Amino acid sequence: MSRPLRIGNASGFYGDRFSAVREMLEGGPLDVLTGDYLAELTMLILGRGKMKDPDAGYATTFLRQMEECLGRAADRGTKIVTNAGGLNPAGLAAKLRELADRLGVAVEIAYVEGDDLLARADGLGLADERYGRPLTANAYLGAWGIAACLRGGADVVVTGRVTDASLVVGPAAAHFGWARDDWDALAGATVAGHVLECGAQATGGNYAFFQEIYNVKAPGFPLAEIQADGSSVITKHAGTGGAVTIETVTAQLLYEIGGPAYAGPDVTTRFDTIELRDDGADRVSISGVRGAPPPPGTKVCLNHLGGHRNEMTFVLTGLDVEAKAGLVQTQMEAAFGESRPAKIEWTLLGSPAADPGTQGEATALLRCAVLDPDPEKVGRAFSGAAVEMALAGYPGFTMTSPPGKGSPYGVYSPAFVPNEEIEHVAVLPDGTRVPVPAAPLTSASAESPASESPPARGADPTSIVEHPGHGEPVEPGSVENPPAEEAGAAVRRVPLRRVPLGRVAGARSGDKGGDANIGVWARTDAQWRWLEPFLTVERLHELMPETRAHTVTRHVLPNLRAVNFVVEGLLQEGVSASTRFDPQGKALGEWLRSRLVDIPEAVL
Repeated sequence: MSRPLRIGNASGFYGDRFSAVREMLEGGPLDVLTGDYLAELTMLILGRGKMKDPDAGYATTFLRQMEECLGRAADRGTKIVTNAGGLNPAGLAAKLRELADRLGVAVEIAYVEGDDLLARADGLGLADERYGRPLTANAYLGAWGIAACLRGGADVVVTGRVTDASLVVGPAAAHFGWARDDWDALAGATVAGHVLECGAQATGGNYAFFQEIYNVKAPGFPLAEIQADGSSVITKHAGTGGAVTIETVTAQLLYEIGGPAYAGPDVTTRFDTIELRDDGADRVSISGVRGAPPPPGTKVCLNHLGGHRNEMTFVLTGLDVEAKAGLVQTQMEAAFGESRPAKIEWTLLGSPAADPGTQGEATALLRCAVLDPDPEKVGRAFSGAAVEMALAGYPGFTMTSPPGKGSPYGVYSPAFVPNEEIEHVAVLPDGTRVPVPAAPLTSASAESPASESPPARGADPTSIVEHPGHGEPVEPGSVENPPAEEAGAAVRRVPLRRVPLGRVAGARSGDKGGDANIGVWARTDAQWRWLEPFLTVERLHELMPETRAHTVTRHVLPNLRAVNFVVEGLLQEGVSASTRFDPQGKALGEWLRSRLVDIPEAVL
């Protein structure tokens, strides 16, 4: 117990790099290897599969990976912990036992259940007025069922829906013997789990400044060396691609979060207490994390079948693109008649270059997405109407795909049930069922309000800049502002340069159900002193006009030199139902970084 527990990750989503399990097992010593296969959309996909086959509902990819790697893990003494059980952890555990017997690998397999609330949905008030009974209803379980399985001798632990970080917290709690109220240790492990959960995103994947660290090899997957107090070092196996730096870790910490108080079923983790430090090449230490009791309610992921959807994309080339787009919309509206879908969204993407040298440079795309409860309205009635315009529409008519019949979509919504309603059970390798009680102490104030802190005032000139739009008009290329604490002092002039925000800030964005989050961090202390007062909610509305119709909350994380914005409802009713061109909000941060702003030359 004096040495750190080495926990690696080999999957950040259902469809991640298949070879990662083998790479992580062969790349260096590991005590535990985790795999995260579940997301809100994944639960919908698994739910639809289970409707066709009651024995399905788990991530079949994981079973194929174990066919190749279960023996390797056993030989190396590496325990496997995964949420690949999805909607059927017992079924996946049974398949793994069959596989182990066939391969002649002696391993003990356990699983965790109790997250599936579908059978109790009506009694728990989880039915929706509009969509009725959900297709899936899964509570986010915590780490203690996993810990019980490991303490019970399991080599492989399969779960259904648990919080992503629980895959790391559970093994750490079992190894170090943490108590249920070791809030700080649990919070530290939660932060490590949040860094690991999305795989290579912590080692340079999807990183804002990718050109600084990318190499020919794919990024290696991350691992955490966790200490008995919950502190950790994030690193990766030697010789693998990508990089682990304070900024790659910061980027992942900002991914899909809300406020500084990160509420989970086992602990509320204070993200504003995280301290990051460079610990050497490809090593970043995490310490100082404080924790508090979790909230009294457990979050539940609900997926309903919402109807059917379809989309067609028109290719517009050359002159008069806006007029061509208008003609398409007018003709399509006329063609719909009584079969008009309930929701229609048009998106014009790009614009032709002046004097284009290639046909691609001369092209824009017009996307039409439609939703309706009636599959006929979004099926051939829709796509057929689009194709019928081929010889009667705009000049240069062409489309990116042939007509299709459409597909069903799901609607995601969160709910909360009292912790005591969750029947969390660890099923040990010998079949013993161990009930896992709810947290012994909770706090109703687990989530903190938004922080819109006033601009910081310091000795550095960049910290006293009055930005255009926040004061009296100023001359282009400079800012005049006397420090607040020096009333009557001589006016300073700070030269500005109009450049993309991304010159001084990184960003990582994503989806939280129908909401989007955009985490933005500064690269240096001086840039942070400029960024924090500059990038307000009002400024975000100005730079990203599509957010103006939505409630936006800003959270400040000074330890990470970051602000995090939560944009409510931007992604509509979740990934599957969203008609946005970027339904998961993954590119919002890069859009923000591309916007031109006036930045003091001193911080560039």
